[in-house]
Amino acid sequence: MNNSRIYRAGFTGVAAAAAVVITAAPAGAHVSVSGPDATRGGSAVLTFRVPNESATGSPTTALAVQFPALTEVNTQAMPGWRAEVSRNADHKVTGVTWTADAGGGIGPGQFGSFAVLADGLPDTDSITMPATQTYADGQTVKWDQTSSGGSEPENPAPVLQLAPKQSGAAADHGDVRTATPQSRSEKDTTARWLGSIGIVLGALGLLGGLGLGFARRKS
Repeated sequence: MNNSRIYRAGFTGVAAAAAVVITAAPAGAHVSVSGPDATRGGSAVLTFRVPNESATGSPTTALAVQFPALTEVNTQAMPGWRAEVSRNADHKVTGVTWTADAGGGIGPGQFGSFAVLADGLPDTDSITMPATQTYADGQTVKWDQTSSGGSEPENPAPVLQLAPKQSGAAADHGDVRTATPQSRSEKDTTARWLGSIGIVLGALGLLGGLGLGFARRKS
């Protein structure tokens, strides 16, 4: 391959990579939610990522998220922000609003992360949680559109996929699974067996060493 062909191939690869980056960038620049340990009917830490997309460089000063009537929500402490939890008549959590202190917020070229410990997730495959982003200049952006026809809308609502229930897993507050008496008994039995095997192997090693030493003295 001559130099001109190498140049053309390299230019084509760079152009293709640039096209992918340009195409992918807008898709990721919206309010989104993640919860790797979220299961149907369980509890999980949900983290909302909020980028600043203001065309005028105004900081984001508030974020409001709607929830599908959760049992309880604990907000993560965030310096410079205050959180207000909304509830319905049944005392279920229907939303959280974060508001920046005076002079604060998410500046241009930055993003913020807002985390909650959510308890009592619905027994569904996914949760759609519409959000409203407010800027210091008064502009508001509603992230509440749902996908249709396989294409992503301009202002998609945050969607969280829920994994199937895990049998025996803790259902509340993200607690670590508690060992049952049977599991503890099985672990104790295994430990005793391993200990016995170790003792036998140690004794055999000792006898082998003594026999070798005795044989050497005889020779």
